[in-house]
Amino acid sequence: MVSIPNQVNSSLLKSNYDQQGYFVIRDYFNAAEISTLRKVVLKFHQLWKQDNAEFYQEEAFNSSLITGSQYLAFDDRLKLFNFISSKKIMSLVDSVISANPAFMNTQLFFNPVNPQQKDFWHRDCQYDHDVDVQKKVIHDTQVLHLRVPLFDELGMELVPGTHKRWDNAEEFDVRQEERGRVSSEDLATGKKIRLAAGDVLVFSADMIHRGLYGLDRLALDILVFDSAASFIDYVDDDCLPDISILDKIDDPRLFINTLNLKFKG
Repeated sequence: MVSIPNQVNSSLLKSNYDQQGYFVIRDYFNAAEISTLRKVVLKFHQLWKQDNAEFYQEEAFNSSLITGSQYLAFDDRLKLFNFISSKKIMSLVDSVISANPAFMNTQLFFNPVNPQQKDFWHRDCQYDHDVDVQKKVIHDTQVLHLRVPLFDELGMELVPGTHKRWDNAEEFDVRQEERGRVSSEDLATGKKIRLAAGDVLVFSADMIHRGLYGLDRLALDILVFDSAASFIDYVDDDCLPDISILDKIDDPRLFINTLNLKFKG
């Protein structure tokens, strides 16, 4: 169990990530840290649900751009930015991406309203690339997800090692819904990782994975990428801090790296 950043064994975390595509640390955040974060995120969530009522009722299971200006005021955005760039988060980011990590986005994952809606296997890259390109992308620089559950939940199911290898026959047919298979079916290679408030799960966006619906699922995902990769077009300007917020962030380098890429572009 890890409780403070200087107890993080970066080389061990890096080794676990390189081999398996993920690592989890239990009780990483204390109750006060989670309580503060939860209050801010719930403000966003309530306003977002009101603004997206039909979508929320019919099919939604996540939202994004939590750090944007549409739903949160200056002080709450600053709290989020300081959490995202805190020593605890950055020690994990630095253990995987050693050179110039950059902030991409935030997402919030919750249970769908429709109880018939099922969780599903996917690689994030499948929504942007056809199969041939997916095979190449998983060997290139990857996007890092840092999942922080705000309540105890069923967690995630991952297929270890698929951040570096292609699907086997069953995985492909289920994920792509080929040969009569559907993406909500169980996989023999899946590993379930139950999560509690205070835990953190770090995993590759392009490994085969699915969120598990149930309990009080509400998890904040922080997405980070290597500055050497060509992901800057995925970053929404409004989710970045402006200069008035940037000056008040304790360690703004994660956002500065992104802003520098935007400026170069």
